[in-house]
Amino acid sequence: MKYARLTKEQFDELHAEFASFLASQAIDKKEWDELKVNKPEVAEQELDVFSDLIWEGVLGRAEFLEHFSKNHIFLFQCFDTHVQSIVLKSLVPETDFLTKEGLQWLSDNMFTENIEMKVGKKVFTEERNTSIFELIKQGAFLSDGQLFTQINTILES
Repeated sequence: MKYARLTKEQFDELHAEFASFLASQAIDKKEWDELKVNKPEVAEQELDVFSDLIWEGVLGRAEFLEHFSKNHIFLFQCFDTHVQSIVLKSLVPETDFLTKEGLQWLSDNMFTENIEMKVGKKVFTEERNTSIFELIKQGAFLSDGQLFTQINTILES
């Protein structure tokens, strides 16, 4: 497997797509049920291949990622060969960006001495999608890029 198997919930959400995938493999419902019982290793392989296909599609379209922790917010914009980052760090230890109050505090203190902001760029050293998947495994999630874009626009002006 290149990425990670989808969760049961994700498979449930993608039920129709998985059925189409199986059909493209010439596997109907009856045959799938038989595979699960008689050849579970083949069924597992089909789940893994489908998971990788889904991940490949999602990662290929990924443009923005965000990762929040108690005192840091990591914002990423992904390009073909590199990723741009904006890292916000609270210099007030009791701030918690994982709470609504912490995000309000950030809004009130964004461009003050209470926030350290760093901008960076990292060229992908491995395949783009694999690099993005690593960020997701570390806790990042796909976003619409609104926060990145707002901050980046201010920084560039």
